[in-house]
This record gives sequence, C-alpha cells and structure tokens, in this order.
Amino acid sequence: MTDPRNDPLRNPSIFTRGAVDLGALRPASPPPAPAEDDEAPAEFTGTPRFGSSVALDVTVATFQQDVVERSKTIPVVLEFIASGQYAGDPALEQFAADGSFLLARSDVRTDPQLAQALRIQSLPTIFAFVGGQPIDGVPGQLPEAQLRQWLDAVLRAGGVEVATPVDPRLDEADDLLMSGDLDAAERAYQKILNESPRDAAAEAGLAQVGVAKRLVGVDYASAVAEADANPDDLEKQLIAADVLVMSGSADEAYARLVAVVRRNFGEDREKVRRHLVSLFTMAGPDDQAVIAARRALAGALY
Repeated sequence: MTDPRNDPLRNPSIFTRGAVDLGALRPASPPPAPAEDDEAPAEFTGTPRFGSSVALDVTVATFQQDVVERSKTIPVVLEFIASGQYAGDPALEQFAADGSFLLARSDVRTDPQLAQALRIQSLPTIFAFVGGQPIDGVPGQLPEAQLRQWLDAVLRAGGVEVATPVDPRLDEADDLLMSGDLDAAERAYQKILNESPRDAAAEAGLAQVGVAKRLVGVDYASAVAEADANPDDLEKQLIAADVLVMSGSADEAYARLVAVVRRNFGEDREKVRRHLVSLFTMAGPDDQAVIAARRALAGALY
C-alpha cells in the first residue's frame, strides 16, 4: 500500500508553495539530437489514450522532451489523472483536436514522481506550459466555457492567434438591454456570470443594467446641475455620475466621484467607492480613463 506521505494527492500544491523547479525533472542524460536531414519534429514518446492522437501519456522520464521542449514551439497543457479515479476532462481532448495546443496526461497512481515534483495537491489539476516554463495552473475542473477562456489566454501567451467567438448568450442579453427590458437583461447577464464568473462582457452589461435602472425617471438635463448645487448630497452625486457616464463623459463622472471620496469618510466613502468601481466595470480595466481614475482613487483613499 502506498505510504500516505508519498501520495501526490496529499502533497502541498504549487499554488501555495511557489515556483516549480523544472531542472529537477530533467533526465540525467539528454535525449539524442535528431538527424540533420530530419525536418519533421520528433513525435511524442507517450502513449495515446482513448484512441486519440491528441492526448498522450507523460511520465517523469518523458516530461522534459514531451512537455518542456515541445512547449517551446507550441503550447502544451498537462493534465493529471488517476487510474480508477479520474480519467481526464473530455472537453480538453475536444479543444485539443484542432491542433492549437498539445494535450498531455500524467497518471499520479502509476507514475507519482511527476505529480510529486510539481506538487499536485488534488485532482483534477492542469498546467499550461509555454516557452519551456509553466505559465498557469488550475486546480479543479472548470466549466467548459471557462475552460475555453483559460485555453484562449494560454494560446495568446504562446503566440497563437485566437478568434473571439460570438457568444449568443451575450447577444440575447444585449438585445434585452437595448429594448429596455432591464429585468430580463439583468437575469440574462447574471446567468452568464453564474456559468462563466470571469466574463468581462457580462460584467460590463450587468453594470450597465444597474446604471439604467438607477436612472429610470431621472431628468438628465437637471441631474448634474442639482448635484453641483448640492455637493454634500451623496445620492445626487451618484446620480450625476451615472448621467455623465451614460452621456459619454465617463472621465468627468470618475473625477466627480473621486472628489466625493476625498471629502467623505467611513460608510459614505465606501458607498461612493463601490459605486465608482461599478462604473469602471462598464468600461473595462484597459480603458485609459479607468486606469487614470483608479490611480486618482488610490490617492484619495490612501
């Protein structure tokens, strides 16, 4: 029986104990160099699983060649499985079938050394290797939509062009928002986020629904003037910021709320800060006005 102390599923994880020392996994002797006239890349030395040429077994002995070296020319996703316990995520095979990345699998039960070296704590766990190094890892199984997003990020890191697919769920939610059915749009965006928690487009849509709901019945023409005349009225300042964002003056809205943050403390300050951050969500983290406003907000807070 395997000593529990040597069970790779009980070892501390890479995600809590720092970087992986890939040097420890290199074979004692390097593999022979390919012949000069051999233009085709060497094949994986692993054994295909499930009758598929895109999922191959990797051991500690073949890791350097099959994962590290290969990842210098194409992204490699290494999934850890366990015979009799977890056979792997079939969605990974499906995504790997287009040849955009190479899928390798290592069995922690039959070859525990690799899992021990990479400090695997639980199954499932996947690693992405690009340029000979692990660039990201995911402990736990992702929903298919999230897995696709993660893979796309890995492919971009590996220099692979990734087309942005049209998400029919977002199209439907956007149509509901544009039609003015705010409750239905809110449910549609929230459903997407329940399935794909990191979906930036859905987050932005949900934030926009929130603004639209707050502005129902508001007179845009007088909202900003009323806020200017009542600088200590938090609600008027928040409404004015919403109006400015929806009117295309987001930078002015951000500056207004940063100024309000500077003037307030405690719960009032936190309320304004949260409101401002929700407005940032509509534009996205790469928006230059958002980047500048975040710096200003940090200065106002600290």
